[in-house]
Amino acid sequence: MISLLKEVGRGKRGARDLTYEEALQAAEQIINGTATPAQIGAFLVAERIKMESPDELKAFIDELKKHRSSFPMEGSFDCAGPYDGRSRTFIATLPTAFVLAACGLPNTLHGSPSMPPKWGITLTDVLQAMNVSAVTSSRDALVAAAQRTGFLFVPTEAWCPPLAALRGLRQELGLRTVFNTAEKLMRFTDAPYMAIGVFHGTVFEKITNLLMDLGVSRGIVVQGMEGSEDLAVDKRTRTYLIQDGASELFIVDPELYELMVEVPEVEWTAELQAQTALSVLKGEAELPYLNMVLLNSAMRLWISKKAGSIEEGIYMARHAIEQGKALQTYQAWLEAIKPVSTL
Repeated sequence: MISLLKEVGRGKRGARDLTYEEALQAAEQIINGTATPAQIGAFLVAERIKMESPDELKAFIDELKKHRSSFPMEGSFDCAGPYDGRSRTFIATLPTAFVLAACGLPNTLHGSPSMPPKWGITLTDVLQAMNVSAVTSSRDALVAAAQRTGFLFVPTEAWCPPLAALRGLRQELGLRTVFNTAEKLMRFTDAPYMAIGVFHGTVFEKITNLLMDLGVSRGIVVQGMEGSEDLAVDKRTRTYLIQDGASELFIVDPELYELMVEVPEVEWTAELQAQTALSVLKGEAELPYLNMVLLNSAMRLWISKKAGSIEEGIYMARHAIEQGKALQTYQAWLEAIKPVSTL
């Protein structure tokens, strides 16, 4: 590890990107515990200053995948949002997942308890507020629920133990590291379709190329709300579309789909996130939150070729909510994982 540290820790001008093989060596030493905590911390900070290259990111993803539990879901969609959570915006991707499953698109969400640097509300917090024991549910229960409903939730640290082992060190560092990106890109189902959120537009091209290199056939990289994969409905969202080995800039304008609406400022809690998600599934949500779920569902249905256009996807999503199919999917999922309590 010391020789690798010398390469990435020479300062902003002297540091160089590691080759894939070198980065894989570093990842192996960090994940198997050969490297000391001091060396791991120094490496992660040096990489943060230098900024990780696509080869370095891929090496860490590939190494983590060696230690993950997987459940292949043919033709499925993977949604990768920020593991450090959200604080200012609605987590639309959660009710969207049940809409997608109700429309016949198997899909996966994954997450863990909140991490730095944001320490925001995470998917696991919201599920806990719903009295759903998904974080502590067994793999068999989660897989059975996915087989029954088409929706899989993965508690990442349970399905990839090295990430659990590194939690304490990452908390002590308190900053974004290579693992913040790598954990989002493991694709526990090897899904061919994907949506991933980024915060800064400067990493668009890097993440887009990385997704294609990882085998994503169709996907979308979203400069979404708080760095999430969720498209906004109060403004246009900048994205990159991946199709057939190529990518292109794509601006999503909710006004084109008659979904543009002002979104109120809210002091979000996990409980309020849970209540709002359920209100969407029940068809009782305020317009901004309903429209968020309609737009995000439609985009993902279109990317996965379940819908021939975004407009058709909106129709499919609205039908799934209005006919109660999305709520029924959620209730079937609850029953399958044996939550603490139900609706």
